[in-house]
Amino acid sequence: MKVYLKSLILLLVTGSLISLSGCKNDDPEPENIPELVTKVTLKFTPAGGGAAVTVTATDPDGEGVQDIKVDGTINLIKGTQYTLSLELINGLYKVGDDGYNITAEVEEEGDEHQFFFRFSEGAFSSPTGMGNIKDNSSSTAGSINYLDKDVNNLPIGISTSWTSSGVATSDKSFRVVLKHQPDIKSSTSTSLDGESDLDISFVLNVN
Repeated sequence: MKVYLKSLILLLVTGSLISLSGCKNDDPEPENIPELVTKVTLKFTPAGGGAAVTVTATDPDGEGVQDIKVDGTINLIKGTQYTLSLELINGLYKVGDDGYNITAEVEEEGDEHQFFFRFSEGAFSSPTGMGNIKDNSSSTAGSINYLDKDVNNLPIGISTSWTSSGVATSDKSFRVVLKHQPDIKSSTSTSLDGESDLDISFVLNVN
């Protein structure tokens, strides 16, 4: 009787361990956090010193029901040279985690990415025109003062230079587009090539 009882206990314990092990193996793997931008920061820093002009746009739920929301207006001082730096964040990650800083990823994969810009005519004295975002295959694109390059010496656009118009103007537009162009980025590729990772427009005032 004692032998039978011991055997029964051993059988039950072994079965429980097998059952627990099976449950553990059947647990679904956590879903990967999507690679996307939930916050964009534009920082215009005056070349001669002074307070930077910073605006942001946020989309806290990523690909959820909320649309990306512009959180401010770009207000520049007339006749002033600025360095524009862009910061992209995936807030679905924690600060410091791989995948949080999208800017670093774009820089690292610079040969596959490029920022393009479009703005209201007359908003800047440099660059002139309306930017380098093409509306269609036949339209021409202007130049942008890029300050950074990829491994192939082609522009990226995380850092650019701008000089605001010497004449005050208001309610102008400033659009930023980030294109993902793996294997197609070249000296002749345009904003019509590749997929858009980001496309957002701000209101621009020059005072």
